Amino acid sequence: MTSQNTLLPDAETLYLTLREQIRRAYFPTSEQEHTHAPHSKPLAIVGIYRGGAWLAQRLAEDLNIEASGFINAAFHRDDYAHKGLSASNQTTTLPFDVNEREILLVDDVLYTGRTVRAAINEIFDFGRPTRITLAVLVNRIEAGARQLPYCANFSASDLIFPATQTLVLQQQHDGRLALTLEPTT
Repeated sequence: MTSQNTLLPDAETLYLTLREQIRRAYFPTSEQEHTHAPHSKPLAIVGIYRGGAWLAQRLAEDLNIEASGFINAAFHRDDYAHKGLSASNQTTTLPFDVNEREILLVDDVLYTGRTVRAAINEIFDFGRPTRITLAVLVNRIEAGARQLPYCANFSASDLIFPATQTLVLQQQHDGRLALTLEPTT
């Protein structure tokens, strides 16, 4: 771990913050906590590979959300010809009917918005949800970095980093999450 990473927030603490925001919105304990319109459609949680999938899996377990899945947005990326598929070759897995369902889309970092756009396109290949909301662990808020008009409904932290650095969520062997900074490639 570099000395720069010591300035990063604790990913586990951010996860707990994000989980609490989602719990309050979707599973309020009283009428005073209910921040969104009542949810009459069934909820599904979908994580974007890699970091978003790790987060979605934990959120589904912690919040007892039965319908969950994972998205590989690589085929819908506008830079697919340049980047190609990642080495992980994870496939999209949505083992539930997307139609008429509310989808909570989860990613680790929202930066330019291009991954979110690609993931939404992938979801619509499977059907037409009633609504899609976005939850991210970190919202990168550098001026001019957002290339598409997406914003997160739920975010544990707003952070700024130089464009020369990429914020990466890692999952440790024990399942704990950690954030690191890596040079942008």
